[in-house]
Parts: sequence; structure tokens; C-alpha cells
Amino acid sequence: MASVAQNFMKLFRGSSGDPGGPAPARSAKRLTRRSSGLAELAKTLESEETLCVLDLGNTSPANIRYFTERGHKIYSEDLLVASTDPSLLTKDEQGAAILDSKRFLAENLVYPSAQFDVVFCWNLADYMDESLVKPVVGRLWSLLKPGGMLLAFFHTREAGPDAPCYRYHILGTDTLEMQHIEARGETRKGPTGVAHASAASGFPLQRVFNNRHIENLFRDFASIKFFLARDNVREVLVVR
Repeated sequence: MASVAQNFMKLFRGSSGDPGGPAPARSAKRLTRRSSGLAELAKTLESEETLCVLDLGNTSPANIRYFTERGHKIYSEDLLVASTDPSLLTKDEQGAAILDSKRFLAENLVYPSAQFDVVFCWNLADYMDESLVKPVVGRLWSLLKPGGMLLAFFHTREAGPDAPCYRYHILGTDTLEMQHIEARGETRKGPTGVAHASAASGFPLQRVFNNRHIENLFRDFASIKFFLARDNVREVLVVR
């Protein structure tokens, strides 16, 4: 079994070898929470069929272990850090600063169409520059197989503008460990002037989506299901 796990690990595409990636502080406080969305999705993850999973976040040994132990293939990309690359800066027809979404998608999420059975989007949409959110969701739609599922978290207004950014680690079929990505350096402005933390730092909440906005964001998906958690977070499970 060890050799099988090693083979799956070779398929893992993460940012652990990228010196610019944000290695969350080891001293960062970790909390646990129950996830109804994960519990719903776990029924699929327990399948004996080998699934292809995309985890959008900094390298998580816990998540790698969780999926490979079940015989699944896992890929990972830290899109939040990639989105703060200053070289993505461009201007629209009115001369306003925007991010080059076409270039961003040319350099990230580069996989064959319909490759993934499951995508863990986590809280990416709440912290990513707004100009990239819809293009990224559109790309994820194309990367999911028909019937494939995507899990995403969205803050409610009650969470407040200082809601911390977490990295989520799967501990069980309905349990997540939340690792606060703490700021360890000065914040800098991202390509469109939005304040982002420097590498290895936290990220500020950019916006709060209401239910109508979320439904519109995933309008091309076949179905959407909401789970309201106690910590002012909406969990959203969508099906391609």
C-alpha cells in the first residue's frame, strides 16, 4: 500500500516547492468545526471508484493523506496567492487598473476539461480579487465532470470585515481543522490596489455574497444546496 500512496503523491500538484507560496505559521491557532457540506460530499468520497480531486489551497498534508488513503488522486493549487502576482496588472478601456484574467487562467487551473470529480473551493471567492471570481468559477465548471461536485464557503454579513482567512484541513467525514493564516509581515496592495497580505501572511475579506449573488455565480451548474453554519458561514455544494 505504501507504494500506491507514493504513486498518488507523485500526481499531487501543490505549491510546496514554490518559495513564493505562503507557508502558514506553525504557531497559528487551529480550531475545529463541523461541516454539513463535507458530510454530504463524504458519501461520494467513500466510493470505491478512484476519484480525481482538486484542492484549492496551500499544501495540506492532512488532505493529501485523507484522499490518498481512500485511493483517490489529489491535485492542489494555491490560487489566492497566485492572484496577488503584480505582473497580472493591466488596464481596461477606461484606463482603470484590473487584473488580466485571461493570463491568470492561462497560467493557473491548466487541466483537461472534465478531469475532476470533486473540487474544494473553500473560501476562495471571499478573499480573491473580484475581477477573477467569475472567470475562475467558469473554469472550474469546465474542469468538473458532468455530475461532479464543488464545495465552497461564503461568509455572511454577520462575520464582519475582519473575518480571518483559514486554511481547511479534513480530519474526518464531517470535521475540518481551521488553520488561521496569520500575518507575519507588512501588508501590500495587490494589482488592483486592494490590500493583500504579503507572502506568508493573512488575507482580508474582500466582499460578502448574499444568496442571490451565490446563485448567480453558479448559475451554469445543475443544482445548488446551501448549509448555514453557526460560525456565520454559508456552505454551498453545487453539482455540475
